[in-house]
Amino acid sequence: MTSNEVPAQPGEQAAGPGLHKESAGAPAPAPLPAVPPGASEATRLLCAGTYLDDAYRDAVIDELYVHEERFAAPSLGIDAARVLAHALRARRFERGWSAAILLTWVVGVVLSRGLAWGYALPVVMLGLGRFVHGLSTAWPARLGSFLLRWYGRLSLAFFVLALAVMAFSASLPGFLSVLSPVGLVDSLLSDSGLTDSSSADAWSDPIGGTGSTAAGLAWLFAVWVALLVPVAVAVLVTLQRGQFARVLARELSREDFPDVVSDPAERAEGLRFHRLRDRVRIEQHGPLVMYRPGDPFCGAGEPFKPWSLSVELVPRADATAVPLDNGEILARIVPLVEALRVPSGSPAVAGAVRDRLRALEVDQCVFLPVDGLATRAAAPYDPATFETHRAAALEEGGETRRHFLRIRVGGWHEGVVTTVFVRVHTQGGMLMMEVAPHVLWPLRPLFQNADRIAHQYRHHHHFGKAMWALTHSPRAAVDALLTLARALGGGWGSATEGHGAALPEGPATAVRELGSDDEASLFQQMDVARYLKTVQQRVAAGVKGALHEAGYQTAEFEQRIVHVADGGVYVESAQGAVGIGDHNTLTHHGDPAPQSDSASPKGSS
Repeated sequence: MTSNEVPAQPGEQAAGPGLHKESAGAPAPAPLPAVPPGASEATRLLCAGTYLDDAYRDAVIDELYVHEERFAAPSLGIDAARVLAHALRARRFERGWSAAILLTWVVGVVLSRGLAWGYALPVVMLGLGRFVHGLSTAWPARLGSFLLRWYGRLSLAFFVLALAVMAFSASLPGFLSVLSPVGLVDSLLSDSGLTDSSSADAWSDPIGGTGSTAAGLAWLFAVWVALLVPVAVAVLVTLQRGQFARVLARELSREDFPDVVSDPAERAEGLRFHRLRDRVRIEQHGPLVMYRPGDPFCGAGEPFKPWSLSVELVPRADATAVPLDNGEILARIVPLVEALRVPSGSPAVAGAVRDRLRALEVDQCVFLPVDGLATRAAAPYDPATFETHRAAALEEGGETRRHFLRIRVGGWHEGVVTTVFVRVHTQGGMLMMEVAPHVLWPLRPLFQNADRIAHQYRHHHHFGKAMWALTHSPRAAVDALLTLARALGGGWGSATEGHGAALPEGPATAVRELGSDDEASLFQQMDVARYLKTVQQRVAAGVKGALHEAGYQTAEFEQRIVHVADGGVYVESAQGAVGIGDHNTLTHHGDPAPQSDSASPKGSS
């Protein structure tokens, strides 16, 4: 297949062929205007996260850029291709700044005649102190970290003081060795020859001759270079942080980010990125989901109490039962779910309702395994081939190819995404129903605070910026060295591992899931519970209506799905009743007393 068309995106007016029943009522008002995934607030914060968290950035690049044989996971409410563009740009910036910082140290060591090596021991001590502090919270670790860090700080302070005295006075270098508790300066000066008689004469009598004057000026220049190397590194660290602040104030600002065409991140990348970007944008929002068997719902978030139900199809005595197809059942569900977009209040104030259910999205999706494809481009994303798969998967009830009705609510500016997958199947006089709710929890707090971090840096006074840069410059050389080492290792791996020629694979992870946190506010938990209970009630009502309309009894179905006062949905099992909801009371038909169920999903307790 040489070219693919992008299928209809989730949230468009048409939910798919064959799943709508005509209604005699007035047309429903239009839903809330949908925000394009590439311009959503969640996408913007994920892009900002690539500049703040190098581990997240590397994971995004590894999944979408390095492993180009992997299909992109469904990106609910975001544009993973745009996040990839900023991840590559952030990596390019970091490598450039790292090379500049490392080059500054190398040039400083050469021009200072080795004096700049005096910073090595204090920096190592500070790094060991941070490492020991992260190993354990026990008091020996805290004490060891405290001693290492303060030893490094005092050593660094004495060394800088020694260089300052050398630079601003004509004292002999031998006086400086007394100042250092570790003898570091003394050893450096001895190795460089500053403590011999000729050097002493050069410092004490700079006008004694042409040779001594030149030697004295040369060593004075070396001292000044050693003294100014940390200042130069601090300037580079300041400029690097300032670049992140400028990115947040310009292309990642709330005002400019919706303009996808003008985003410099996408224009700056090469041909490989443009090729992969087009593939990701075809795959991530289409109704076809190419999955790996171990994680078929990759990209949808955390499973939230999935449940299933089976009932006998028993004809009613007062009606003639007709065969009930899967599509007929879903056709009853879709209008009821779409009706959740309609405000229940007065038409005069309907336009003012901002409930996220007004932006509810309903579409059909087909899950296909990746096994058997020769290339990633061979996946049937074109509309005609997909329709063939959809029509076949709807009624076949297969194991690997599965059809789902996908119901999605993107709340909190796509920061909390609730998705309900519904599958029904009739076989052997039985109705089987599967409901798999999933939730994408909020983004990491660091990503949500990106604007605050950038604003605070831009509006901080110069002294505060200078102190921040000086405190972060000691570890800058180590970070730069590690960054360039990872760049060499990653480049070698990409060149030798052969991902481009590998057989296609399903997604191993999703960009949105990588940026998610496992904590949610009480408001967000309440919203998720409301969306799930509301949608599941409408789904159950649609199945019940389809059974009744086809001439089948609904008593057994009503017994198994119980609608309680607070909106919880419960599914009866052979051992009792399994609850879908929080802190509800279940009345089990035939039991002498009600039972309570207080099981809470993760994130809502």
